[in-house]
Formats: sequence, structure tokens, C-alpha cells
Amino acid sequence: MARIIALHTHDVRFPTSLSLDGSDAMNPDPDYSAGYVRIRTDAADALEGHGFVFTIGRGNDVQVAAIRALDSHLRGRDVDEVLGDLGALWRELVHDSQLRWLGPEKGVMHMAIGAVVNALWDLKAKRAGKPLWQLLSAMSPEEIVGLVDFRYLTDVLTPEDALAILRQAEPGRARREADLLVEGYPAYTTTPGWLGYDDEKLDRLCREAVAEGFGQIKLKVGADLDDDIRRLGIARAACGPEVRIAVDANQRWDVAEAIRWMAALRPFDVAWIEEPTSPDDVLGHAAIARAIAPVPVATGEHMANRVMFKQFLQADALQVLQLDATRVAGVNENIAILLLAAKFGVPVCPHAGGVGLCEMVQHLSMFDAVSVSGSTEGRMIEFVDHLHEHFVTPVEVHGGRYRAPKAPGAGSEMLAGSLLGYAHG
Repeated sequence: MARIIALHTHDVRFPTSLSLDGSDAMNPDPDYSAGYVRIRTDAADALEGHGFVFTIGRGNDVQVAAIRALDSHLRGRDVDEVLGDLGALWRELVHDSQLRWLGPEKGVMHMAIGAVVNALWDLKAKRAGKPLWQLLSAMSPEEIVGLVDFRYLTDVLTPEDALAILRQAEPGRARREADLLVEGYPAYTTTPGWLGYDDEKLDRLCREAVAEGFGQIKLKVGADLDDDIRRLGIARAACGPEVRIAVDANQRWDVAEAIRWMAALRPFDVAWIEEPTSPDDVLGHAAIARAIAPVPVATGEHMANRVMFKQFLQADALQVLQLDATRVAGVNENIAILLLAAKFGVPVCPHAGGVGLCEMVQHLSMFDAVSVSGSTEGRMIEFVDHLHEHFVTPVEVHGGRYRAPKAPGAGSEMLAGSLLGYAHG
């Protein structure tokens, strides 16, 4: 009987602020970082589960400490029992009567649980010899529903609703999986759009994105309106009229300011406005969405839990849902969010602007395409061309599309040399 013998944590930080990669109106000097965990067992196969929480520098040590606090929940437990019911494990950790007080279901403790849950899914997929998206896609509708905690959701999404969504998608699973293996999944790129880049670099990267086959780019906005108008003009000239340009304010504006700012940017045919105001402001997002329609509002990367997503969808406060692989409590909660999006008919275009997020979130989108929404129509995964070289199975994007990963695991394992070379402190 194999047991979990250790949770090893790492405070990993990359100095991206030196090149202003990741810079935006609210985060001018990010150092892309990971509160990282490795779950070791005494099994003969010596496989490990790897997971992390994405942060942008200061405070990453706090996130690591939160992950470390979960050691006593897992050390010594039977590996097969834990991996055999990750729905029960999720509920146990999230509803722990003492840990829960630190949220509930939000903040560093909730994200720490997500890192551990994701690491366990990584281990489960490796033991099965499958990439995570195929492991999930092979599960029955009943097994998938068993992974989800429906507490607080049943006024809009019941287990029966979820089963109906999954059963409706079931007949075409094999065909859609085969299509993904051949064609990949649509991507858009934020690589040209960081706010700290000069005009020459913006122009060059936009032209490179078009040449590489991307049908959409994204620009950071929100610091200065005149600068935004100038930069959007450069981007539109470089991309031409056929390529979509989304913009992202990273929570910078008040509601009225967002509406005024977007009116000024309307001539550039904006594909969507992302995070126009506080990520907690459901009614503010709804007011902005009504005022700037038909331009969609996109948000979700900073939403704390599935309940927030439920409320945004109920209020028609977002038209593009942007889940994040490490913001909520891992794969299980993101499955709940995918089911909510399917129930409301809202496309999911995940956030991936951070270290390792592209590698991880592609599995969720591909699972969604095979087994939940059954579609890639109107859906794209964000791509940023930073730090992939630090991962054992780096993401592959060609011709503006994610290539379906084939290696076993969740894509979350960082190279041992990178864990050591970029260790903080």
C-alpha cells in the first residue's frame, strides 16, 4: 500500500520586472512567481504530483506557507484512496472547519488547496499514463458530477442539470478528441500588449503575432487614455482590420470611468474589455456590460470561487468567462465553473497570463471541448510567450493554435533546475 510521505514546497520567482513582461495599469513591475508544491509518495513508480499558485512576487512566501499548512491533511494517507475520490478530498479540504474560517473559500488558503488538488490530479494523470484533459474526458458523466461540490449552486445548477449537460455532449466525445489531436485549440496572444513596452516593440510584436497565425491579440490599457488611443492605433495598423484586438484594464477603473474610456476606444473595434473594474463588483460589471454593448465584458481571473462566477452569470455581468487554473481550488472547482458556463451558454476563454498557466489551463479547455460544452466555437486560450522553457512539458502553440498535449500529467511540473535556480531567499 503506497502512502503520501511528503509535501515539498518552493518559493520560485522570476525577475520579469526587469523586461516589463507582464506589466499593466495596476501591476507595473510584476515578478512572475509560483508558490509551488511537490507531493511525494513511497510508491515503487516514484512518480510525484506537481502543482502551484501563480503570484507576481511579494507575498509569494505567504502563499507557500499556506500550502505547507496542508501537509498534515495528506501525509501518511493511502495514495489509491486519495486519488480514487478527489471529489471527497476536495470537500474535506475546502470545508475543514478551522481552515474554512480563513476564507471562507477565498484567499491564500483556498488557492493553496487548489495547488494541492492540482498536484494530486497531476499525479493521478501520470499514474494513468494520460494527459489530464484525456483523463477527465474519459470519465463518465456520473464520475464528473461526483467531483463537483454543488453547495451554493443548486439555485441555478443542480447535479441533474450537470448530468444533462454532460450526457448531451457524450455522443460526440471521440470525434472531438480526435479533432483536437489533429487541429489543436484556438489561441490568442497577449505577448505584444504589455503596458511597459515601447511603441516600436508593440508594432513589431503585433506584426509577428499576425505572421504566426493569431486571429486575436490583447493590449493592456487603463493608465492613460491618450496613450491607449495611440497604442491601439499602432496595433490596429499593424494587425489590419481582420485581426481582433481585445483590451484589458486589470481592474483599474470605476464604473462610470470604464464606460467613458470604452466609448473613446470604440473606433478601434474592440473585441472585448477585460476586468474593467473591481473583480468583486457584480453589479458594476453588469452596468458596464449594458452601457458598452455590443462590446463584451470578459472577466474571471481574479474571481475567488464558483459562487462569484454563478452570480456574474446570473446578472449577465460577463459575456466571456475567464477561469484561471490556480485562482480557485483546483481542477474540481474549475469543472463546476465550466458547467456553469455551459448552463448559461457563455464561452470560456481562460486566463493564462502567468508562469505555467498556459501549460495547465489548456487541459481544462480541451476537456470542456470534448465533454462539457462540446465546442471550440467563440473560445480561445490566452497565450503569452514567457517562461515555458522552465517546464518539463512546455506548451506548444503553432499557427495560432494550442497543440493538444500528449504527455502524462497536468502540465504543471517545473524543471528541477528552475526550481533551484529561481528559488527565493
